[in-house]
Amino acid sequence: MLELTDIQKIGLGLTGFGCFFFFMGVLLLLDRSLLAMGNILFVSGLTMLIGISSTYRFFFQAHKIKSSTLFFLGIFLVLLGFTLTGLILEGYGFFTLFRGFIPTVINFLRRLPVISAIFLIPGLGPILDRLGGNLPV
Repeated sequence: MLELTDIQKIGLGLTGFGCFFFFMGVLLLLDRSLLAMGNILFVSGLTMLIGISSTYRFFFQAHKIKSSTLFFLGIFLVLLGFTLTGLILEGYGFFTLFRGFIPTVINFLRRLPVISAIFLIPGLGPILDRLGGNLPV
């Protein structure tokens, strides 16, 4: 079992709440305050979860500068009130930053009992198989 320190547990909670607030902000028709709280909680939780230096190294690698810039510019635009534009920039930056983790997440979700049924949906299954790295031979 993976042992987490108290700060990492707090970071995990902040990241989870950040994802929840972000989801609720999108669900409630791009509510600016929920999206802003979700962004701030997600970034601060990620920083507490993996540490300041690891977060800095992750976001500011040479090949990830464009993605990081778009991600943080999107957060800044959401905070200023340009919700849709900020959300589009942030989403593209988030996808390009974390695209290396997508196959790992999809293969993990494939092993969960209830969520694995989503992979059996006819239209969605092949798309998730491609994203997960299981290409047909």
